[in-house]
Amino acid sequence: MKQCMDTENLHRRLKKIIGQLNAIDRMIEEDIPCEQILMQVNASKSALHKVGHIIVEGHLEHCVKQAMEEDDVDEALVDISSILEYYSRL
Repeated sequence: MKQCMDTENLHRRLKKIIGQLNAIDRMIEEDIPCEQILMQVNASKSALHKVGHIIVEGHLEHCVKQAMEEDDVDEALVDISSILEYYSRL
C-alpha cells in the first residue's frame, strides 16, 4: 500500500507546533498579557487543524482512491465516513 501522507511535511509542521506550545508555556511563566498568549494559542490551534487537513487529504487521495480503483466502493465509503467523523471532532 502507498504512503498515505507526506510525512516530512507533517513532521516539520508538528515540530513547529511543539515549539509554539513551548513558547506559550514560557509566556505563561513570564506573565505575558493574556491577549498575546491567546493569539499564540489560536495560531497553534490553526496549525494543528492544518495538520489534520493534510492527513485527511492524503488519506482520501491515496487510501480511499486505492479502494475505489480496486472496485471496493463499500470499503471506500466506510473509510470516508470514518475519517470525516474523526476529523469533525477537532
